[in-house]
Amino acid sequence: MSKRKQLRTMDELEEQEILAQQDPVQEALDYFFAEGMITEILYEVKRGKEATVYCCQAHPSTGAELLAAKIYRPRNNRGFKNDAIYQEGRVITNGQLRRAVQNKSRFGRQVQFGMWVNHEFDVLMALYRAGADIPQPIARTQSAILMEYFGDRERAARSLQGSELSRMEARVVFDNLLRNIELWLAHNYIHGDLSGYNVLYWRGQAKIIDFPQAVDPRFNSNALFLLTRDIEKICQYVARYGLEYDGRRIAERLWHKFQNAQL
Repeated sequence: MSKRKQLRTMDELEEQEILAQQDPVQEALDYFFAEGMITEILYEVKRGKEATVYCCQAHPSTGAELLAAKIYRPRNNRGFKNDAIYQEGRVITNGQLRRAVQNKSRFGRQVQFGMWVNHEFDVLMALYRAGADIPQPIARTQSAILMEYFGDRERAARSLQGSELSRMEARVVFDNLLRNIELWLAHNYIHGDLSGYNVLYWRGQAKIIDFPQAVDPRFNSNALFLLTRDIEKICQYVARYGLEYDGRRIAERLWHKFQNAQL
């Protein structure tokens, strides 16, 4: 081996050692620190099937006290067992990137991972502007999203699944969730994994989270199935309060309106 190759190998090994010693959480959020968006990681909020969320102290320039940082796991470590259902209809216009993803090369997997993060950020931006009850997206990197936080310095907002509501509160939440589902559909989105576990309940308000798997119903053949499943899960949640709804009929009604441009 030539001296130049030996030096290059030594440099690569040294770089790998440095990376191995870095805190992966700190590394994932470095950009947000460097850009003056957050000043401190306060605590871990939730470790989910595709990402971990942290409560962060926001920089005063953001106008917020706290922000949520969502750090994604690599694709191979996420919990979704059938990404293909959600990926259908998503188009990669760059031919080189498309081939890399299709060939499932290491670079292709990195591209697909970044697309997953970018997709959630883009969906959040579109739906927040449309008036949906979701966190305001602030910024993104290749592996993380910074967004509005629900909770305080002591604890995060509980999931709807872990909250105790009155019958009247549950009815209001259900109506608001249906309003959101219809609003998303009117803007060509279906959540695809909606349940009481990814709806936050804080000070009498419900906020929906976790949109990386959201699909465009115009181009995904599973759209009606996913819409129906989302609504049925919400119906199952409010049934504990004695509220009975036919999720399938609601989904079919919304789908009919969508297909006839009546939303």
